[in-house]
Amino acid sequence: MKINAELDGQSEQDLLFIQEQTGETIPRIIKELLAEKAESLRQKTHSGAKMKALLESNFVRCAEGPEDLSEVYKDYLYNGLKEKHGID
Repeated sequence: MKINAELDGQSEQDLLFIQEQTGETIPRIIKELLAEKAESLRQKTHSGAKMKALLESNFVRCAEGPEDLSEVYKDYLYNGLKEKHGID
């Protein structure tokens, strides 16, 4: 695929800077940047799919317990140990 694009001044400077620093051709730089962006999006999509599957499963919210457990778990732990071991 051929791409013909007009870059703004900053993008042109960035591209020329990358070329100067790496010695790579502009097509090679663009291919690498596209590959990096695509991989980043694939990982986000994959992570999003995992979260969606988890939320759609019956696993989330399947346990019973106090609704505030994640906020005050140390209090629950302390009280449980105190009760079990008779600690005051």
